[in-house]
Amino acid sequence: MNMLVQKPFAAATHRLARRVALPLALPLLSLFAAPAAFALAEGGKVELQAVQGRWADIQYGLPEKQREAAFAELAERASRAVAAEPAAAELRIWHGIVLSTWAGAKGGLGALGLVKEAKAELETALQLDPQALEGSAYTSLGSLYYQVPGWPVGFGDDEQAEKLLKQALAINPGGIDPNYFHGDFLWRQKRYAEARAALERALVAPDRPGRASADAGRRAEALRLLEQVTAKLAQGAQ
Repeated sequence: MNMLVQKPFAAATHRLARRVALPLALPLLSLFAAPAAFALAEGGKVELQAVQGRWADIQYGLPEKQREAAFAELAERASRAVAAEPAAAELRIWHGIVLSTWAGAKGGLGALGLVKEAKAELETALQLDPQALEGSAYTSLGSLYYQVPGWPVGFGDDEQAEKLLKQALAINPGGIDPNYFHGDFLWRQKRYAEARAALERALVAPDRPGRASADAGRRAEALRLLEQVTAKLAQGAQ
């Protein structure tokens, strides 16, 4: 189902400011599959792990008012890493993740530009290696499609979102991020029983090496959302 926005442009962009965060995240993103066998140079591996770690520190450790500047700085670092290894899908995925979470912290018209840049980076990552980081580009891109407003303001599209999230799950069915974001999508679609199952899978997902802070933050988000879903089901919703 397409997310068609009929409100005036200003109102829709205000809505974007509230919705594009990836509770990574994005909100998106994190998204974020465990480090697999890297096709990266040693320097690229170090940069990837540094960006992942700093992202978790910002997303789950900093006060909300401090996140925009911190994500802006991290986006510059992620961009430099991509410039050094432009064929590395892993680095492009994380540049996209950082851009999308920066957008959520920033809000307004600037947020829309950042989200479109994140989308392009994730699409490039899929062209380079759709399996990279256990399909994390599918997860991140899918989360953008359901959180961003639709035409004429943005590119949001619920059908495309679900397609991408299912592709992520086909690659990484037990992962914390694909299950969390699928659960969040299903919650927003009022498909509460399905959302509960997805979130329960997220909560029992295996730990990711080197991602303790991100895993703890994501599990806390999944638990909070599961409580809301459970309350809806207790009221008789399906």
